[in-house]
Amino acid sequence: MRLAIALGERNLGLTWPNPSVGSVIVDESGDAPVIIAQGATQPGGRPHAERVALAAAGDRAKGATLYVSLEPCSHHGKTPPCADAVVEAGLARVVSAIEDPDKRVAGLGHERVRSAGIEVVAGCLRPLARRAHRGHITRVTEGRPAITVKLARTTEGLAGSRQGPRLMITREIANAKVHLMRAHADAIMVGVGTVLVDDPLLNVRLPGLESCSPIRIVIDTHLRTPPGARIVTGAREIPTWIVTSVGAPIEAEHALVAQGVEVLRVSADEAGHVSLPEALQLLGMRGLTRIFCEGGPGLADALAQADLIDELILVTGRSARGQGDVPALSFALQDRMDELNLYADEQVGPDLFMFWEKP
Repeated sequence: MRLAIALGERNLGLTWPNPSVGSVIVDESGDAPVIIAQGATQPGGRPHAERVALAAAGDRAKGATLYVSLEPCSHHGKTPPCADAVVEAGLARVVSAIEDPDKRVAGLGHERVRSAGIEVVAGCLRPLARRAHRGHITRVTEGRPAITVKLARTTEGLAGSRQGPRLMITREIANAKVHLMRAHADAIMVGVGTVLVDDPLLNVRLPGLESCSPIRIVIDTHLRTPPGARIVTGAREIPTWIVTSVGAPIEAEHALVAQGVEVLRVSADEAGHVSLPEALQLLGMRGLTRIFCEGGPGLADALAQADLIDELILVTGRSARGQGDVPALSFALQDRMDELNLYADEQVGPDLFMFWEKP
């Protein structure tokens, strides 16, 4: 099952709106189990992992065990149900990590397989599978993508400076890890302040993974994003969506759209800013399941206030003694962290990654 989950994680960011599932077919009839085939949901969301593995196994699948990171689907979409393919292949046993909360499945896949006389074991490594499928689960149960907020801080707890040059907090190896996280997201999200100050590219710059750059999203209430910003001028190569309020100037929208940007309008909240809950519902309707937020303390604070943070990644880098005056953790985020569970930490070179998640 660990292998099945890992296989699915490889294609995170490439399969939305479908979940990225992993599967392994094992012959357990001999003295020792033998892996016959393995599969993962393919880019674009199909074929599904089970069908990839079954195609590779062929006739050897008969009497074998399928390990799969998510319950096989039971509904007809663009392809027939995977549960039917499992039955037709003559498998003897299915071990799944977690039920699919999608109302079209929700236990029906397991029931379809059981009704054919195949043994079903559910719940193997459930916590790991829930983490791997967090985006899919959040979208089908709450109507929005899961939000991972990444913040970098100095050893003094600072994220930046209101005056002066940008703080270079993390080292090259940690930056490479962040780019891999970007590649596994459906979209990267920042606020317009980050665009105005840093003019970022928000792409993946790891050799061989450049094509995995996700959609770039900017939260920009008044459409202040400059037409000359790099995420705007490159919008035809890597899609850029700007979420703004209904009252933002139409002239600014026309200038951005002319460059290939897609502008999405939602209501403003009581403070006059983009309504983040409404924005995320809209992004969920567009099929996004996993958003990687690199917007800094301001956007993180707004997401925390709206209780929209599903995972927090805090990276502690070098000291910036005598520099910087922007705390990495706002009061709202600090309060919200009391409700999150620390589930992992990892030393990446000299920098420390710490991971929190909603229970």
